[in-house]
Amino acid sequence: MKTNILQGTILTLCCIFFFCGVYTVAVWGIAQFSPNSGKGEIVSYKTPKDILKYGYANVGQSFTADKYFWSRPSAANYKADASAGSNKGPSNPDYLKQVQATIDTFMLHNPSVKKSEIPAEMVTASGSGLDPHISPGAAMIQVARIAKVRNVDKNKIIALVNECAEKPLLGMFGPSKVNVLKLNIALDNLR
Repeated sequence: MKTNILQGTILTLCCIFFFCGVYTVAVWGIAQFSPNSGKGEIVSYKTPKDILKYGYANVGQSFTADKYFWSRPSAANYKADASAGSNKGPSNPDYLKQVQATIDTFMLHNPSVKKSEIPAEMVTASGSGLDPHISPGAAMIQVARIAKVRNVDKNKIIALVNECAEKPLLGMFGPSKVNVLKLNIALDNLR
C-alpha cells in the first residue's frame, strides 16, 4: 500500500509540473506566432483621415440594424469574459419562448423569408455564445432586407457574401462560414 501512495504522489507532482508549467508555457509560446500574439485579431479599416478599429474578429458582435447582416444570438450578451451557453435544454419552456421571440423578430425584419427557411443558427446561440460566424446560407437569407434598406442591387451583396465566405480548412474540414464583422465592414465599404 505504501508503494501505491508513493507512486500516486509522484504521478500527481509530475502532472502538476507538466500541465501547470510545461504545457502552459508551450501553448503561450505557440500563441506568440499567431496574429496579435494570441490576443485575437483586431479588425481595422484605414480611411483617408484615420484608422478605425472595429473589434476582435474572433468574438461575436451584436448587429441588429436592418442595414447590416445579423449575428448569431448570444447567451453571453457578446461579452468575452462571460462566455457560456444558456444551459437550457430544447424542452425548457423559457428557452422555447426565447427562440420563438427570436424567430418572430427575424421574420418581422425579413418578411420575404418563410419560417421553415430560417437557419437554426440565426435563432439559437452557440455553445460559447460568442460565435463570430454564420453560414453563407444564413447570410444569403438576409440579402433582400439589406438590399432594400441600402438601396443596393441584390447581386452586389450576394457577390460580397461569396467573396467574404471562408472555405473549409483544406477544402474538407468544417463548413463554409462568413465572419459577420468582416462582412459588415465590407458592406459599409461597398461602392
